[in-house]
Amino acid sequence: MHFKRPLLVAALLASVSLSASAWAQDYDPDASIRIGSLYEPQNLDNTAGAGQGINEAFNGNVYEALFQLADSGEVEPKLVESYEASEDGLTYTFTLREGVSFHSGDPLTAADVKHSIERVTAETSKSSRKNSLATITGIEAPDDRTVVITLSRRSISLPYNLSYVWIVNDAAEDITAAEDGTGPYTLEEWRRGSALALSRFDGYWGEAPANREVVYTYFTDATALNNALLTNAIDIITSVQSPDSLAQFADNPAFTVTEGASTTKELLAYNDRVAPFDDARVRKALARATDKARLLNSIWGDYGTLIGSFVPPTDPWYVDLTGVDAYDLEGARALLAEAGYADGFEFTLDTPDYDPHPIVAQFLQSEYAKIGVTVNINIITANEWYTKIYQERNFEATLQEHVNHRDIVFYGNPDFYWGYDNPEVVQLIADAEAAASEAEQVEKLTEANRIIAEDAASNWLYLYPQIVVSAANVTGYPVNGLNSQFFAYDIQKSN
Repeated sequence: MHFKRPLLVAALLASVSLSASAWAQDYDPDASIRIGSLYEPQNLDNTAGAGQGINEAFNGNVYEALFQLADSGEVEPKLVESYEASEDGLTYTFTLREGVSFHSGDPLTAADVKHSIERVTAETSKSSRKNSLATITGIEAPDDRTVVITLSRRSISLPYNLSYVWIVNDAAEDITAAEDGTGPYTLEEWRRGSALALSRFDGYWGEAPANREVVYTYFTDATALNNALLTNAIDIITSVQSPDSLAQFADNPAFTVTEGASTTKELLAYNDRVAPFDDARVRKALARATDKARLLNSIWGDYGTLIGSFVPPTDPWYVDLTGVDAYDLEGARALLAEAGYADGFEFTLDTPDYDPHPIVAQFLQSEYAKIGVTVNINIITANEWYTKIYQERNFEATLQEHVNHRDIVFYGNPDFYWGYDNPEVVQLIADAEAAASEAEQVEKLTEANRIIAEDAASNWLYLYPQIVVSAANVTGYPVNGLNSQFFAYDIQKSN
């Protein structure tokens, strides 16, 4: 089920290309681009639990990978000049670009690539993609431009998974508050709790950025963020958090509103290891007791999408599963009775303290009361969520937005924080990764997607809309919300 944007916004979007070409004729290459965001990084190392804000600011801007996930969703070579796979799919040989330097001045070598991959796969790594690289059994650097990776089994997604591995100088030490990447920008300054500034790197190997500087200003609530754009304190909001604020921009020719494709899912994640959520009938009952269409409309109005599973329409293995465990209170009560909870039960819902989670929690509390289930809401900070939920798995249920692209693989990892463990799904996801063709991969992941939905492994509430709002004299920014990345190097600003 899809919800369409209002005609007013649609008409405005139709004029974006005309505005862009007009402004592009007279842009300022020395402009400072001011970006407003609600997602400040917790640190600057994406293997150390830095949160989604680090991707927004650093991915593709400060750090680069062997491959890059483009805004279109395609995987493109970045620091790789060429590569080839052996006939059995167990050996990949990569040839690096020539003339690439780190911001410190050191040249990029195969040893840096080896070091960077090993950082992500290390036991201490907190990268969410660590498990996706578990097939790697060896990395060799026979010369400065050649990297050879050997695998325990085929990994059709290896180039895609390597797009998550930022290439870091092997001479760099602690990068939680510093950096040494190869990207078009260097870190100029980070004022914790306030702003992060990037400046153009004159030694960049590729095309120079269309601007001199990018400044991310961080806000703790959406109203302050919107007011900053209205008062010209910032130029862009990377992802609008409330539809109520859109009218003030859509009605104003000083601003451009653009809606793109999102990969951010709002979900109620259960700890499937503990009762009663270890029983699929209980999970299915809560799914049937959730009026998701009403929830989405109450949060986002005419924006957003109902998806029925963890897979958004931008993934190749998407199918419409909104009919699985559709809203049905009587069916929910029957499943609870069958599972031994005819009189309901009580659980604690750990809820991040930022919008829209507290509002969603209150909605669910009201919904589940209708079937005799009591929800105790426990508000926690983002840092507490990371420690309590993600690391310690000390929870019954939680709300969270998941931003990653192609992340159905997390349901094939029983050690992931929600603890879903279906051997058939684990095998399907493993077989999909070992597939000899993309068609085989899609077939197996589509089947896994259906099983996960039928198991109600989590409760997938809705897919966020991806709405970028900018000053009308700013163009060239990405419009899709893949992994929260926001490439800044093509952004232009006219005088």
